[in-house]
Amino acid sequence: INLWTDDPSQGQFPITQNVTVVEGGTANMTCRVDYNDNTSLQWSNPAQQTLFFGDKKALRDHRIELVRASSQELTIRVNDVSLSDEGQYTCSLFTMPVRTTKAFLIVLGVPTRPEITGFTKPAMEGDEITLTCSTSGSKPAAIIRWFRNDKEVQGTLEVNATGKSFTVRSSLQFQVDKGDDGVAYTCSVEHVSLSSPYMTTEVLEVHYAPQLKITHSLIIPQEGQYFKLECVFIGNPIPEPVLWSKDGGDLPDIERMIVEGRELTITTLNKTDNGTYRCEASNHMGTSFAEYVLFVYDPNALGQHGPDHALIGGVVAVVVFITLCLIIVLGRYLARHKGTYLTHEAKGAEDAPDADTAIINAEGNHVHAEEKKEYFI
Repeated sequence: INLWTDDPSQGQFPITQNVTVVEGGTANMTCRVDYNDNTSLQWSNPAQQTLFFGDKKALRDHRIELVRASSQELTIRVNDVSLSDEGQYTCSLFTMPVRTTKAFLIVLGVPTRPEITGFTKPAMEGDEITLTCSTSGSKPAAIIRWFRNDKEVQGTLEVNATGKSFTVRSSLQFQVDKGDDGVAYTCSVEHVSLSSPYMTTEVLEVHYAPQLKITHSLIIPQEGQYFKLECVFIGNPIPEPVLWSKDGGDLPDIERMIVEGRELTITTLNKTDNGTYRCEASNHMGTSFAEYVLFVYDPNALGQHGPDHALIGGVVAVVVFITLCLIIVLGRYLARHKGTYLTHEAKGAEDAPDADTAIINAEGNHVHAEEKKEYFI
């Protein structure tokens, strides 16, 4: 009994490791011991079926093969791993009693490449559409992300289990407008089994009515000049043709007024060209127009127009007059206050009956004036 107990192989358990493998890949499962006295090692699957007992194959499965068998190690290989292979595998060391250790084989289900449905080509401006991206076969469930051009947008997620794998869907619902025309919607699928995301992209085509504006070649059109108007538009489908008119009717002088596609050129301007010019374009979504009011200037009249010297002179004269008035009023105000001061000081002299008394009164007032000095600022 003591000899059995002293055998180091009797107290040990087999050493194993969990293995993670991508579906369709290869899994190597190793069981080893540090000490062994020719005691056999055995691998069995989650159904407790023996796969290998030492170097002896026990289960007829061409996908399972022996890699290494020794007194201290038993390594087997499972090729073309499927989701059904996942589970708890057991390595047994046939001592007394038998020692066992579990190892988990984790199989990652690879998602399918995503598909986008719901595109109608073309979509009409104002339509409500739903784009759905779906992928299946993932384990664990894949992550779906949406991008509108390069900006991420949030979709509505739905995950369903299908056996051991998952089907994942994400939907975008929105009302399309002309700003969606040519926009790329990308569905990205991310998963632990993938080194980089799977992506698929659809470009949305939206039909919408044309929008027009008129640009002109001159800021101040003058008689005798060459003048061009261009009808600039957006629309899908491209609106064709562009129709030009003047004051609600046809162009009056087709020799000087030349239409080339979206451009209207007047070779030599004159006063008769004054009026409202309209360009009009349409597609199956609608008709739109833009207008430009042309006024042709006389270059001689423009040359005579300079600074209005009379107006400037008048303004200067008014400013000078107001300044002089302020100076006069201020001068009279100061002078009036100074005269009042002297009159009060000499009041005693005015009441005197003769010159001598006046002198005496003035001297007296002068003395009192020292006592009641006044200062004007």
